Amino acid sequence: MTQRSVLQLAALKRVVAIALAATSVLVLSACASNDGLANQFKSGDNKNYIAGDGTVIEFAKADRLAAVKWSGTTESGQALSSDQLSGVVVVMNFWYAGCAPCRAEASDLVALNKKYGNSAQFVGVNVRDTAATAIAFDRSFKINWPSIMDSASGSVLLAFTGVVSPQAVPTTIVIDKHGKVAARILGRFEKGTLDAMISRVVGEQ
Repeated sequence: MTQRSVLQLAALKRVVAIALAATSVLVLSACASNDGLANQFKSGDNKNYIAGDGTVIEFAKADRLAAVKWSGTTESGQALSSDQLSGVVVVMNFWYAGCAPCRAEASDLVALNKKYGNSAQFVGVNVRDTAATAIAFDRSFKINWPSIMDSASGSVLLAFTGVVSPQAVPTTIVIDKHGKVAARILGRFEKGTLDAMISRVVGEQ
């Protein structure tokens, strides 16, 4: 990653942190360590969401499709787009607050975001909730990256049609420095698998 990209990503992370800190939020009554929906998912009770099958796909550099352009407004009211993240590896997670596996994988996303620091920018795409609900989820699960609120327009989901199934939440994709999808996990991810995917894309020359 170039020095310009590192500075760009660090600046974006500061803006996101300030915006989230300044926003008035509600706190979810259940914490991540005692979460009924997360426990429901772990027990195999698949209520209130449509699960992906865990399919993992990685695309060789030569086989990746054209860069995907996307934009939207985050839960804190900030504009965010692919243009702002040019030259940056992006880990994009499609989710909503009532999705049991989304809750179950949240702590792993937090850990991986911390691990990769300025090497990758995590971005959520919330497909169902209001901004207030998303902010409450962020606060409860200690999430400090932005989420595009996509429930009204579906524009980000539409931009990734063919890569992200609208019926599978969560879905996580890794986007390379050129804006091309490098990897996808349809459904809840295994931490080690996503970690390896991000590492490979971050290490690309």
